Amino acid sequence: MRAFLFALLCLLSVGSAAAQDVLLPRDVARSATDNYPAVLEARAARREALGEQLSARGVFDTVVRSRATSRLEGFWSGDVAEVGARRALGPLGTEVYGGYRISQGTLPIYEDYDYTDQGGEIRVGVIFNLLRNRAIDARRAGIERAGLQVSAAELDILLTRIEVQQDALLAYWRWVAAGRVLTVYEELLGIAANRDTALRREVESGARAAIDITENLQNLTRRKELVRRAERDLQTAANALALFYRDEEGQPSAPDRTQLPEEIGMPMRTGAALIDLNARPDLQLFEIAREQLELDMRLARNDLQPDLKFSVEGSDDYGAIAPGGPSRDAAELKAGVTFSVPFGRRAARGRVRSAEAALEGLEQRQRLARDQIARELADLQVSLDAASDILELTKLERQQAERLLEAEEQQFQGGASDFFLVNLREQTLANASIRLIEAQQTLASAAIAYQAATLDLERLSAGGN
Repeated sequence: MRAFLFALLCLLSVGSAAAQDVLLPRDVARSATDNYPAVLEARAARREALGEQLSARGVFDTVVRSRATSRLEGFWSGDVAEVGARRALGPLGTEVYGGYRISQGTLPIYEDYDYTDQGGEIRVGVIFNLLRNRAIDARRAGIERAGLQVSAAELDILLTRIEVQQDALLAYWRWVAAGRVLTVYEELLGIAANRDTALRREVESGARAAIDITENLQNLTRRKELVRRAERDLQTAANALALFYRDEEGQPSAPDRTQLPEEIGMPMRTGAALIDLNARPDLQLFEIAREQLELDMRLARNDLQPDLKFSVEGSDDYGAIAPGGPSRDAAELKAGVTFSVPFGRRAARGRVRSAEAALEGLEQRQRLARDQIARELADLQVSLDAASDILELTKLERQQAERLLEAEEQQFQGGASDFFLVNLREQTLANASIRLIEAQQTLASAAIAYQAATLDLERLSAGGN
């Protein structure tokens, strides 16, 4: 009996892990972060978003175009070659361009524009948007939208990591609890098996009735059933933990019972939450959605503006005068304005109204999410307080059950009690021990959930400790 009590005491003690091959919570948290498919998927999504961002920036790449024409037969003998480059700039929706063109021979009058002096012509110009596309346009909006997608992908990585680490640690503590419950039932079964041998000797000597053996065999059968159920629960918990505990190749690795810790520190209970709700990744995703809708609204309002462009272009020909005549010889500077405005503009007005309504709906969803998070934090604090109190009560209950068993066993040895009462006290102690294990698991789960809700990433990565 003393061996049983000592084993239970070691089982339920809380301290620091010492065994080298023991599976620790930080190992599970690290494995889940490095190898869990959902985390890897989120990281891949971020790389995809970065690729889309790079692609969006391509609208500001320099575009080079060239053309060349040569008349092989016919009355006209003119040849023309041209190369040019154009690039969009961000401020004022500006575009700059430039190029070089050269012609030789004679050209028809309807191609008179292609004439240059013998050294060719250099042309440069710039176009400014003064109303529509001045502050925003589709190109700049595409880059901004791609940046928001990258930010959303990074937040999704953080959110996924927190959820996965929380689920992994909860699975770990379920596995630990299942192992401890199995040990309790195995110790209980061992007592019944040892008692069977002792009872048979006493029955043979005439000190006990044969019915005592039958009663103990019934207890032995019941406890074997409890052990088998506990073995099943432990294996099920190990299989669930294997989803998060993976090898270097990412394959699930179910832990062996020998990896169960005998002594392990409980997850630390943090103090009251001093978290800025705006730091929560789920709420930050609302802010990104808001920025996307505001971007859509800015684009729609941009389309309501008239299109007013101002351009400046300079050109100069070099070399001797060609068949095009002296009119190409002098440097040239031109300035121009273009103006257009659509009537009705219903498409743009409709997009503005749609974006305004979507923003209002988003604000309500964000408000509800903030209220739910605040309630979640309050509930978790209540759960932590209750779990801590229940743990202390179950410790006291187990101590009382232990004292009652010791007293009952002493009376049994003195003949003042019977086998039924001793068995009842043993079962009561085992039940109290299991309730203590469950209370420890509940407190660990509450502490881990609280750490996740308050973004205590350092403790989560350390396994909750």
